[in-house]
Amino acid sequence: MSFDRAAGLAETARALAAGEVTSRVLVERTLARIEATQSTLNAFRIVRGEAALAEAEAADRDLAAGVRRPLLGVPVAVKDDMDVAGEPTAFGCQGVFPPVAADGEAVRRLRAAGAVIVGKTNTCEFGQWPFTEGPAFGATRNPWHTAHTPGGSSGGSAAAVAAGLVPAALGSDGAGSVRIPASWTHLIGIKPQRGRISTWPRGESFQGITVNGTLARTVADAALLLDAASGNHDLDPHRPEVIDASEAVRRDPGRLRIALSLKPPFTALPARLHPQIRARVVELAERLAASGHTVEEADPPYGQIGLTFVPRATAGIAEWVSEAPHPELLDKRTRGAARMGRLLGGAPLRSARRAEALLHRRIGRFFASYDVVLAPTTAAPPPRIGALLELSGMATDRAMIAACPYAWPWNVLGWPGVNVPAGFVGDGLPVGAQLLGPAHSEPLLLALAAQLEAELRWHEAWPPHPAAADAPAA
Repeated sequence: MSFDRAAGLAETARALAAGEVTSRVLVERTLARIEATQSTLNAFRIVRGEAALAEAEAADRDLAAGVRRPLLGVPVAVKDDMDVAGEPTAFGCQGVFPPVAADGEAVRRLRAAGAVIVGKTNTCEFGQWPFTEGPAFGATRNPWHTAHTPGGSSGGSAAAVAAGLVPAALGSDGAGSVRIPASWTHLIGIKPQRGRISTWPRGESFQGITVNGTLARTVADAALLLDAASGNHDLDPHRPEVIDASEAVRRDPGRLRIALSLKPPFTALPARLHPQIRARVVELAERLAASGHTVEEADPPYGQIGLTFVPRATAGIAEWVSEAPHPELLDKRTRGAARMGRLLGGAPLRSARRAEALLHRRIGRFFASYDVVLAPTTAAPPPRIGALLELSGMATDRAMIAACPYAWPWNVLGWPGVNVPAGFVGDGLPVGAQLLGPAHSEPLLLALAAQLEAELRWHEAWPPHPAAADAPAA
């Protein structure tokens, strides 16, 4: 059987349904790839070897019996902030965490679609930073250049997909944590509408700014995983209307009015767009204009949106810290953020939550003139491993804002965004651009992303790193 690691999510599902390959074989080869790259890429916190093989054998029995489900027998990974029954949810932290009793809702839905969960991917401590490093697991490395981070906080998921270890993975995005690593590893990263993919057993994660999202090499694969994982627990507070993301990928987006937004939203600290990233994003804008879209420079009226982000983010950290079994092992920056969150957890947090409706109205009016915003995903290329690991809290905040000032406003709004590859800078480091839309606009964003992909065929490029190329071929 010659089933290549380059096969994506949809192709893998098709081949399984057609009997061209078995789930057992695919999972064995996936586990072999993970083992071959763990010492170099270090993408996984937990590898579910025996459990995944047992699930694969069960999937093969179903396939042989004629059962058909969207992802039946397909190996995928999830980030280590998501509950997988029988496994701990350490969320990047040190110490011993008890195994959880039940799957989180997103994982439950992936299983219902037939997916085999091969493991849980590395993330920085409580998902706070745009790098995936820490004393609990070491450093996760970028398959495109292993001296650099794949980003964070869904860096393990991004590294696993970019290297071809799995065809797609779930991540979570609280300030760009799907879109940032997607941009720095040449992937599609979908941050969906708040509530599209449940965060249960947390009705709201990080006071509503964090959502679960998907990472894949193609728009169609990211959309397929989005469809499989989407849906709500009965007690979820946010329940958007159902969409068909896979159908949207096949749709003509029409002729759109696109705002090219290169100016970072206001923060108290400076941020400057790297000239080569600016050039790559402008090239994408020119490509969109050549395709018949109207593109002009314009920036959403963000105002002082940052004042509403900090109370929600730090209150979320405080909530996670209060549940940590070993708080004494937490990073000093985490403990500092938790103290801030407790200070801001009363009136400032309530004010920040109330401001969201005003922001929806003000920024929503911008979309009377434009259909989509095109913006850089990051202001800088991926930093080198270790560059941010030992910084103080304030220095880390400065470095994060300087590198990643563009993604977080859409977390405050709860609206969807899609990272698309924008090319490479420097020594072959990937960078990305965001397609951002108003509430519930995933179908439009995906249709536009698919149009770009059909022209640019970015999914045909693979990392040069030997750990990806030399892993056992499937």
